[in-house]
Amino acid sequence: MSDRNQKLNMISLGCAKALVDSEILLGGLKNENFDITKEPEDADTIVVNTCGFLDMAREESIETILQAAELKKTGNLKQLVVMGCLSERYPDALAEEIPEVDRIFGSNDHKQIASFLTGKDYAKDDPLFYRSLMTPNHYAYLKIAEGCDNGCSFCSIPIMRGLQKSRGIDSIMWEAEKLVDQGVKEMLVIAQDSTSYGWDLKPKVYLSDLIKSLDGLDIDWIRLHYAHPAHLSQRIIDAMTEAKHVCRYLDMPIQHGSDKILKSMRRGLGQDGIRDRIHRLRDAIPDIRIRTTLIVGYPGESDEEFKQLYDFIEEIEFDRLGVFTYSEEEGTLAEALDDDVSTDVKNERKAQIMDLQASISAEKNDAMVGETYKVLVDKSGDTVSVGRTEFDSPEIDNIVHIKGAVEKGQFIDIKIESANEFELIGTPV
Repeated sequence: MSDRNQKLNMISLGCAKALVDSEILLGGLKNENFDITKEPEDADTIVVNTCGFLDMAREESIETILQAAELKKTGNLKQLVVMGCLSERYPDALAEEIPEVDRIFGSNDHKQIASFLTGKDYAKDDPLFYRSLMTPNHYAYLKIAEGCDNGCSFCSIPIMRGLQKSRGIDSIMWEAEKLVDQGVKEMLVIAQDSTSYGWDLKPKVYLSDLIKSLDGLDIDWIRLHYAHPAHLSQRIIDAMTEAKHVCRYLDMPIQHGSDKILKSMRRGLGQDGIRDRIHRLRDAIPDIRIRTTLIVGYPGESDEEFKQLYDFIEEIEFDRLGVFTYSEEEGTLAEALDDDVSTDVKNERKAQIMDLQASISAEKNDAMVGETYKVLVDKSGDTVSVGRTEFDSPEIDNIVHIKGAVEKGQFIDIKIESANEFELIGTPV
């Protein structure tokens, strides 16, 4: 090797859970002979952390790998390494189709990847590398478990990530305290299913126990993601209600609103059960904002089933909502079903739901005009800055346009002067 440090570019695709995997690897490599560059064209080594969850994500991953492979011809690139969910599922196909890839690893092969890149051996009992954040310094994701036991019919995550393996509370708190010491002001708790956290540990613990521990940190916001409605217990709701630092927000994917479709999806609750959980949440925390995710075009979704979903969304009025069109996943239970909803119908149904949600969101945002809210600043500009209230998660939810220059990573009180379905506009108080 030359005396010059190698330049490494990390490309992380897919979900926040994959981003944490990328951060762990970067944390280890920063202690070695690597300089991290944001420009792929400057890199000697590129690591692509892929997503394999849906057709669109797989296509993006493959396109990204191909673009990186081109840099072996046109740039400085010497090594191309691929990791993540796509390579976990299809390592042989990737190796055959894209021979420019030097090595292929799974999602959690951090030590093996580091060994390949550095030539050093890492013992199995070495502690995980401490993460190097790829998010802005003021917020970070905190992964509390890996894998999933739920077996939803449409989902390939257990195939790629395995069954649930929860981290102990001590391990999570050690990492959380390190993040707070680094100046993190918002911690986003993530897992494939956060509400079943700790069920696999001995002795068993619960998300409510973890919430109580995290709430003792000197931090402003703790945000909960990926709550399975069937596992949202009263003890979790009570812990959220009593916590001082947990945001009045919950990301709870319901997937559908038709009992027939929910049963085929193996979601564990029908419409009444989901409605009950939402009412209990809103009774306990009246101003909570609930984000959900839906799938339209699932096999067997007739006009009647879609109407039941549409009517349910109209009734419940979720605060934040995202929609996927059904994508058949190899190896899942739903693969055996006839994918009988055309692409055009899937897209039309998605558009109908999104139009409905836009009107709901606009009305809810209009109700915030004239009020003052605590806002965390994500981007700072000379004339306009961008932030979020506690009711919004980064990248996926509403934003606050702030008139004027304010410091990134700081909290500021903003009076809301106008709104639309996607954003609030206001001025510092």
